[in-house]
Amino acid sequence: MDSTAAAPDPAPTDPRTPPRPIRVFLLDDHEVVRRGLRDLLGGEPGIEVVGEAASGAQAMTRGPALRPDVAVLDVRLPDGNGITVCRELRALMPGLACLMLTSFDDEDALLDAIMAGAAGYVLKQIKGSDLVTAVRTVASGQSLLDPATTARLMRSLRGPESEPPPEDARLSVLNERERAILALIGEGLTNRQIGGKLYLSEKTVKNHISRMLAKLGVERRVQAAVLAAQVAPPGADTQGEAGAPPSRGSAR
Repeated sequence: MDSTAAAPDPAPTDPRTPPRPIRVFLLDDHEVVRRGLRDLLGGEPGIEVVGEAASGAQAMTRGPALRPDVAVLDVRLPDGNGITVCRELRALMPGLACLMLTSFDDEDALLDAIMAGAAGYVLKQIKGSDLVTAVRTVASGQSLLDPATTARLMRSLRGPESEPPPEDARLSVLNERERAILALIGEGLTNRQIGGKLYLSEKTVKNHISRMLAKLGVERRVQAAVLAAQVAPPGADTQGEAGAPPSRGSAR
């Protein structure tokens, strides 16, 4: 056997490359909290903590340069609040998912966070494993808000039963179908449930909601739900559409 025979070709490389890790930025004015978050999240596969800040000013300076996928933001800061930071960072990085982290179950802060475009809102009492899951959830483009807290917020926004409020100018951009869907979103119905009430396919409902969000200038369904709770009382404008199936040939 020829000892000078060529070495075998190297094994072919796997064309599948590992996914890019989720880049996380931390904002909290307590160093111990930041260190704990960094150790927790940085030790997870597929997550990389790329930077941190102790104040809103630091976050606005460091965050955009680091291009994170997820920002974990403390709500209360010595020089402002994480909700303002969320709004301003997302103005610079629209794809950024902000996860608000707070010690206080504050309905006003939750409402402000939702309308600032936050993807999630969790309390600091959350378990470490659940926080890791929350980061992965918002990084994937999904929203993560505590259902019980959100439901309570919707009820408080509606307030006690009284005369319907005057129509909000923001609704003027919506057609009748979109107003009906908005009211049902405010009641907490899923796309499938809305479709059942309005005799529409789930896909058609989803398309209506996408156009409705664009008209209202919001990105997330939960923002529309908050708006619905403020300006569209439960069941508004749905009776005529949900009471009977549309006639053949009617627009959908």
